[in-house]
Amino acid sequence: MSDERAGAEHLNLRENFPAVPSDTWEDAIRSFLEGAPERELVWHSDQGLVVRPYYRSDALAGLQTQTSAIPGQFPFVRGPGREWKIDETGLMQGNSVRADLVLEAGGDSIQQLGIAIAEGVEKLTVLGETRSIDLAAREIQFVFGIGSTYFFEIAKLRAARMLWARVVEQFKPINLDSCGMNLHARTVRINKSFCDPHTNILRATTEAMAAGIGGCDSLTVEPFAFDRQIAINIQRVLAEEAHLNIVADPAGGSYYIEALTTSLARAAWTLFQRIEASGGYISSINWLAGEIAQSRAARENDVSSRRRTLVGVNNYPNPAEEFLSKDSRERIAGGPFPQFRLAEPFEAIRERTARHTAKTGRTPKVLLLKRGDLSMRTARATFSLNLFGCAGFDIDQLEEYAETDADLIVLCSSDPEYLPFAEEVCATVKVPVVIAGNPQDHALTLKAAGIQGFVHTGSDAIEILTSWQDRLGLEK
Repeated sequence: MSDERAGAEHLNLRENFPAVPSDTWEDAIRSFLEGAPERELVWHSDQGLVVRPYYRSDALAGLQTQTSAIPGQFPFVRGPGREWKIDETGLMQGNSVRADLVLEAGGDSIQQLGIAIAEGVEKLTVLGETRSIDLAAREIQFVFGIGSTYFFEIAKLRAARMLWARVVEQFKPINLDSCGMNLHARTVRINKSFCDPHTNILRATTEAMAAGIGGCDSLTVEPFAFDRQIAINIQRVLAEEAHLNIVADPAGGSYYIEALTTSLARAAWTLFQRIEASGGYISSINWLAGEIAQSRAARENDVSSRRRTLVGVNNYPNPAEEFLSKDSRERIAGGPFPQFRLAEPFEAIRERTARHTAKTGRTPKVLLLKRGDLSMRTARATFSLNLFGCAGFDIDQLEEYAETDADLIVLCSSDPEYLPFAEEVCATVKVPVVIAGNPQDHALTLKAAGIQGFVHTGSDAIEILTSWQDRLGLEK
């Protein structure tokens, strides 16, 4: 029987929905955003890469070799073509290239890739003196740490495979399969914390997902302030229920991921060339350490200023949690570059408050006193709640002043309303009073009225919280 019906119209997608050029889309975006400049339409990553708000097929121009690659075949950008394995032990092979330690030291994705390839070349050169390149290449294991920048982590592993394949190819192996990277992935500690420890489970889960989608050969989820069995179960759920270990390169073909893979590979290759020009990995360790230190400092500054959020650590604290003691902490493994965790300064602040509470039986209390403009007072009270909550302080909120046992009062209002608000409160209380906000035009007048400080989005959270712990008499 024919499916055609009298009077039925055929839908032709090509004719009825003609292609829209990228310029037309961008004109529409700028119109909607009322002429927003280019810098507001793109994101500049920590690595200096430009990430656009959307990607179309024209972003893949010239990438046919990459996008048409087959999983399990040279240049292996689309993964090994086989299931990744759950590695509960996390034990590394003897000839391991520890790119994970570059990440744990604060290095960005480009530094991890460039340094890993350079170290791999040196190992391959040495091993190749006593055996064939095919055997030597297969003896080298690359260990990559997986951080929290989800799409970058996926693209990073794809770029690593492609770069290594191109490098080994230059050593003229007999079998192109020898150009495949033996890639072990592990979740990292740099972004983990003993503050709000259950959030670590979410971090580890997204990291493990990125590792599987990016094409690792084996994966270890390291427990950090959560049970080892949970770490194992994360891997089992991703493998046996989400089936991430049987789908080959699920990110392949994504305009964004493909473009990001290429951007990372090109930038990492430039770094690799610099390292080679300086005599190789070993000869370059000192200046590489300097560049990683700069990257680390930038990360620490972003967390301290709260431009980068660590949930439960420098923002959105959980007031009901019980802070873990020092005795429960694990040491970070050493390496060629100093290891650290971004949360450590905030953990020290929380621990100091916990010691004070244990000794005195009382937790320092902050009163958020709200008045005036609803939008401004709500936003500034929320900001202050998150800020002082990260120190483990008790927080009260009132809209009219009343007798309080608070150790510090934070006024939350709009800039024009602060002066009469401050004059009233400062004349009434004996505890320090600060302003939530940065009313620069009235700062001197407010200080004259008795205000003893300002907290705002431009503040360094570690500096502010440490300063108030000092002023409130908490022992160091």
